[in-house]
Amino acid sequence: MTYYIIIRGPLGSGKSTISQKLSEILDARYIGMDEVLENNGLDKIPPDAPCIPVENFIKANEIVLPEAKELLEAGKIVIFDACFYHKEVIEHLIENLPFPHYEFTLKASLELCIKRDAERSKTHGEGAAWAVHSLVSKFDYGVNIDVSGSLEDTIKNILSYLPQK
Repeated sequence: MTYYIIIRGPLGSGKSTISQKLSEILDARYIGMDEVLENNGLDKIPPDAPCIPVENFIKANEIVLPEAKELLEAGKIVIFDACFYHKEVIEHLIENLPFPHYEFTLKASLELCIKRDAERSKTHGEGAAWAVHSLVSKFDYGVNIDVSGSLEDTIKNILSYLPQK
């Protein structure tokens, strides 16, 4: 069965780690939207804006949509991960990928996100963690997943919502 997964959550919640692990388990194609934004110069925050504009995320969606459609049509599972703090970006992805899909919002305390960010080789800092946590927490989308436990427990929890082979 082919489908795609959207993993969203605040900076430091484990989106990339979880998405990459799920990709291995499900033999899926992982698409990190933060990397797409960065590689295409779309990750810039205008001086008068609190965050990356929705238009930049939509442009990133447009960049990956052809590949995602091709993979899904070929029967491959696709996993997207990003903060997805603009609901319109998720809705745009869903409108343009008419395949079964599952959405998960990773839930982590601000303190845990700051701690995890500080442990990375490339940190974003407390200010960025606070700002993104605030933006992402404005709405939930899909199934909420508590990520304060182990990676293994989080993966098992997400897998419990997905079709079994």
